[in-house]
Amino acid sequence: MRRLLPAVLLALVGLLAPLAPAASAPDSLEVLSSTVEAQFPLSLVFSVEAESASSIADIRLLYQVDKMNYAEVISEAWPPFEASTRVSTSWTWDMRRASLPPGADVTYWWKLRDSSGAVIETLPKLVSFDDDRFEWRALESPDVTILWYSGDEAFAGELLDVCESAIETLAVDVGTRVDRHIDIYIYASSTDLRQAMVYPQEWTGGVAFTEYGIIAIGIGPGDMDWGIRALRHELTHLVVHAAVFSPFGRLPTWLDEGLAMHNEGEASESFESLLYAAAGQDALLSLRTLSGPFSSDTAKAYLSYAESHSVVQYLLEEYGSTAMHDLLMSVKDGETVDDALMMSFGLDIDGVEAAWRASVMEELARA
Repeated sequence: MRRLLPAVLLALVGLLAPLAPAASAPDSLEVLSSTVEAQFPLSLVFSVEAESASSIADIRLLYQVDKMNYAEVISEAWPPFEASTRVSTSWTWDMRRASLPPGADVTYWWKLRDSSGAVIETLPKLVSFDDDRFEWRALESPDVTILWYSGDEAFAGELLDVCESAIETLAVDVGTRVDRHIDIYIYASSTDLRQAMVYPQEWTGGVAFTEYGIIAIGIGPGDMDWGIRALRHELTHLVVHAAVFSPFGRLPTWLDEGLAMHNEGEASESFESLLYAAAGQDALLSLRTLSGPFSSDTAKAYLSYAESHSVVQYLLEEYGSTAMHDLLMSVKDGETVDDALMMSFGLDIDGVEAAWRASVMEELARA
């Protein structure tokens, strides 16, 4: 049983105890804490707390996103606060305005100034915008990391083999490789994938975030036939866009989608039937039309993909991979599509279309 000290003795002990030091103002500007909270997929919340002997007059967040840029880009944000000797504030990056893909890396730091003119900059920190709804596993090769949470390792290994094969096919067909490591997030379903996006289309099954070297795609263990073709398709977009990345280059849609469909493998019978039916009715869409966004009309959209695949197949068979690589590099250097085609194939876009249409009609006549 504890014995209580007499009240007098307690009072004496209190008198003899050393006094706690009184709080004092800092001698200079000091950051007390710096944190970030990821609320995937909606926001990143950056917070800072600081104090100074003088009133804190300016606070700004500086950050860099790890993606391809034409030049070094440092963004700034100004969180709201009231000038004081001690300040706590935060800034929210709202992904409804500019969203990040899963796994994107952001480097950030704070810069503060007080009324005396003192300035302090914190050391850079890294935050990954991870989709923490799932327990991700990883399997990697020199070029690709597969991240998945549903299915066994054999499932992930098969997808990794698909990626390596697609990269080798692209190296042969267009003579280029992506020069950064590729991260591929395998969601167990299209529903899970769409929940990882801020404004998804209802039909979204896979997305290539080309500037980040990231692909997100919904493939369940029972969806392998579709998933393999879709994965090769999105991987092609990523590699080709990296190859032509410049302030000047812009691929026509028929070339971009045609290369992606070519790397999927043989065209499906439904696409071929659609193509030949349109050719027989003189209803093929022009390549100039297909240089821009494809139609939102389902039938025209399917025809657009079928034609794009056929044109790219024709160019590769007739002129080879070296000419296709030259075409991409000319686009990267800022040549117009007509000039780039002329330099690579000796034909402008109308000439390519005429030669391709003739080949389609020959095939139709033989069928």
